[in-house]
Amino acid sequence: MKGQILDYSVQTNSGVISGTDGSRYTFVGSEWKGDSNPMRGMSVDFEQRDGSAVGVYKSLGGGSSSATSGQKSKMVAALLAIFLGGLGIHKFYLGYTNEGIIQIVITLFTCGVGSLIALIEGIIYLTKGDEEFEQIYVVGQKKWF
Repeated sequence: MKGQILDYSVQTNSGVISGTDGSRYTFVGSEWKGDSNPMRGMSVDFEQRDGSAVGVYKSLGGGSSSATSGQKSKMVAALLAIFLGGLGIHKFYLGYTNEGIIQIVITLFTCGVGSLIALIEGIIYLTKGDEEFEQIYVVGQKKWF
């Protein structure tokens, strides 16, 4: 069955998956079969047994691939920040409407300081790994203000 991790706690070594059937399934860390740790928002493939998820794998083609999962591209966000950042275009692209408006105001009222901030954000986007970018800026919807 396919699903998405809703929560995972390193402390308890357990988590919850929302299955495509609309049900929620708990899993323990020993059932995780991936190389990296499970993370909230990650697409997974698993078997259901007695209300629990067993044999949990990261879905192939899911997760951070923007072409298959419909998520936002790190490269597009970075380029928008670097070249059009003063207008907050990268913020709007990532779904941060309020922050995009604030970026425009900062740029207008500080003689372009908002553009410098956006350039730095673009560089930060590029230095993040694909999964880290996805978790922080797309799945987690990190709030700036």
